[in-house]
Amino acid sequence: MAVAYDNYYKTENLFGEPYPELIAFFSKFAKKGKVLDLGCGQGRDAIPLARMGFDVVGIDNSKVGIAQMNRMAKTENLTLRGIVSDIYMFHDYINYDYVLLDSMFHFEKKDLKKETGLIKNILSKIKKGCLVVFCIQDTGKKVTILNDTINTQEGHKRIADEKFPYVYKDDESGHSSTTKYSMIVVEK
Repeated sequence: MAVAYDNYYKTENLFGEPYPELIAFFSKFAKKGKVLDLGCGQGRDAIPLARMGFDVVGIDNSKVGIAQMNRMAKTENLTLRGIVSDIYMFHDYINYDYVLLDSMFHFEKKDLKKETGLIKNILSKIKKGCLVVFCIQDTGKKVTILNDTINTQEGHKRIADEKFPYVYKDDESGHSSTTKYSMIVVEK
């Protein structure tokens, strides 16, 4: 079954480079560990993290995005594996040191219960010491909903809460936009 992003991802590197703040955060860890990148798309975050020495598994429902990421991983001999799957069907969080959710949540009315349920599921099933890294647009009530959902889960401590502007530039069209983002990291 084709998904909407299969068509979008015909443009390689559609969303550009990862947030410098995200890369700076991950660069602090001498012991690299295993990263689960849920909704990884074309590997905007997964590829740089694998280049930094992390063992990365990316899951996305776009065959096109995963094929591009896996091709890059093979070309560069990276410890990175992309899997085409529905992130809502994945439940094996215990084997990861980090779970990354970048721009995954929009909290629209029709998806609110599903998305907050995924967050609760992840936070309840990760191992002690695992870090869950959320990058989310700081628009509307998204950050408030995310924080409220995180706060319903006991036994987690917040280790980062950083706000930053994300500047997207499309050199081909000349389009540029700036969006406010938040990176929230919790540890079990």
